[in-house]
Amino acid sequence: MNKTKVLFVCMGNICRSPSAQGVFEKLLADQGLKEQFEVDSAGTHSYHVGSLPDSRSIECAEKRGIDLTNQRARKVKSRDFERFDRIVAMDNDNLKNLQNICPQDKIKTLSTMMSYAPQSRYNEVPDPYYGGSQGFDLVLDLLETANKSLLEELIATAEF
Repeated sequence: MNKTKVLFVCMGNICRSPSAQGVFEKLLADQGLKEQFEVDSAGTHSYHVGSLPDSRSIECAEKRGIDLTNQRARKVKSRDFERFDRIVAMDNDNLKNLQNICPQDKIKTLSTMMSYAPQSRYNEVPDPYYGGSQGFDLVLDLLETANKSLLEELIATAEF
């Protein structure tokens, strides 16, 4: 059985993308689909490689029943473009960073998180790093909405 592989990407891989991974994994678990998917997250920069997600991300996610403590920050690698079926950037800057290093034949695997929530007033997932916990809650709200649509789309096109 081929798994559908999804990679979530932000800048440092300690706030938005690990939260996106956690939200998506919870959706998969809730729907009994965990075995059909492989999910990971990464950053376009190496500032925090090896670190846990930001403590505020962990705390806010935990309140929603999402555990981020098994994740460690890593930087996007060239092999990720071959490995993952979908690479989802949290904002346009990180999408541009990915486009600059992505092989041309894999560009179609790239998208932005909020493209899966076109009804939202947000077109990017805002970086909560320099703000308070309310920013981390907003990120989770946006990720829950967008990830539901992403999962629906992936299920509709899956071969499992």
